[in-house]
Amino acid sequence: MRSFTEELRSEAEPIFKAIFDHPFVRGIAEGSLRKEQLVHYVKQDFEYLNAFMRIYGIAISKCESRETIEFFNEQISFILHSETHPHNNFCQVAGVSYEEMQGYPLAPSASHYTRHMLAVAHEGTLEDIMAALLPCPWTYTEIGKRLLEEIQPDASHPFYDWMHFYGDMEDGVTGQMRRLLDGWAESLSPARKKRLKEHFMASCQLEYLFWDMAYRLEEWPVNMTEGEKVG
Repeated sequence: MRSFTEELRSEAEPIFKAIFDHPFVRGIAEGSLRKEQLVHYVKQDFEYLNAFMRIYGIAISKCESRETIEFFNEQISFILHSETHPHNNFCQVAGVSYEEMQGYPLAPSASHYTRHMLAVAHEGTLEDIMAALLPCPWTYTEIGKRLLEEIQPDASHPFYDWMHFYGDMEDGVTGQMRRLLDGWAESLSPARKKRLKEHFMASCQLEYLFWDMAYRLEEWPVNMTEGEKVG
């Protein structure tokens, strides 16, 4: 019998496949992304991960055990101290400093994604939060592993560090999050599981849109500085 998260992953396969085939992800594989695409991605992901840490904080406020508090606290530390490495890889290739990429407003798709997760976090339970958060580490881990298998990059590949950071995670945070969600879901009603699935699928779709936003250099349609329509 499949676990709850195995069911989620199976139903999300079309979205995962679309993400793997997205031109931004293919650009990582081929080392062909343009400077402005890398810059836009890092600017947006820096703010996205700030929101992710806030959601972990909301989750901590709903925990009943120290073990679960410790898990979410460790994930905040991971973002603060480790997940800067793939950003720095993109910045190095783009020829910019990481510090220059911080403090920018969210583009529409990134704003939609963070607001979706924050709404789930404020209104839902721990299992709601986990279902909304899980697609981010899960898709990145699978992208990293798949690119390492496909490309087998050596150190000369511009995104060697990025691929290894995510591809070498082994079980990592994805496995921990899956085990927690599977355990919490065991006693839930079909209606509650359906709601969790909706959170998960929405986040998967928004993961795709995040890559697309970075590739297309998505901005808000009206430039408020100049009062003109962008594009």
